[in-house]
Amino acid sequence: MADFILLSKENIDKEHICCAISDKKCKESYELKKSWLKKELDNGYVFRRIDARAKVFIEYGPAEKAWLPIDAPNYININCFWVSGRYKGHGNARKLLQYAIDDAKAQGKLGLVTVVGTKKFHFMSDTKWLLRQGFEVFEKLSYGFSLLVLKFDKSGTNPTFKQSVQSGMCPLDDGITVYYTNRCPFSEYHVSTSLVETTKRRKIPLHIRKLETLSEAQEAPTPATIFSLFYNGQFVTTDISICMDRRFDMLMDKFIAAKKK
Repeated sequence: MADFILLSKENIDKEHICCAISDKKCKESYELKKSWLKKELDNGYVFRRIDARAKVFIEYGPAEKAWLPIDAPNYININCFWVSGRYKGHGNARKLLQYAIDDAKAQGKLGLVTVVGTKKFHFMSDTKWLLRQGFEVFEKLSYGFSLLVLKFDKSGTNPTFKQSVQSGMCPLDDGITVYYTNRCPFSEYHVSTSLVETTKRRKIPLHIRKLETLSEAQEAPTPATIFSLFYNGQFVTTDISICMDRRFDMLMDKFIAAKKK
């Protein structure tokens, strides 16, 4: 099993943050993610990764400070959690999760909470794997999201989604609407460049809503604040690849066909 590095304000400038490390197009987005991360470190945020040039890491912090529309006082919220490629199957995921569990218990937290796809969603943790580790489904949304919880104290309060995400709708009901943050080093480039070009070619109205503050993220109409795309007000996907011209039509056709059933 590999060694892991805890990022801090002292080492973050010289250490990579796993995602987009080889994608030159996303260099600016990558730096924006680092800037976001530096600020969140002051709020108790943790970024721990493998000591290698690979996508093996976990991010978590106090749920009260999570850039997500959830109510989970005295819990630790897991944001991104990713073990990729040849690093799978060697206990790395369990080791990273155990760091989060140990930190939560040391802080006297009630447990861990995380937002996932009821079925696997892009840019979200592996639902089935987390359920095998003892997480339970505490709430489901009709359009595909679940709130998973690993409780240490069964008598503790139960986390919930906020009211803003219950409907699966956003206020703007014409064309494409996107909500995103700099929590991900891919989102800025693909929203501001790829999606702008893609929708312009198709003459589809585009509304971009960047969530710039904690309060904006916590009142968002989607539980996936890294990236969520809506069409005519309805939630479509968390898959950032829909921004790209070669993927847009396929994913939109799939969404529209599903709605007709």
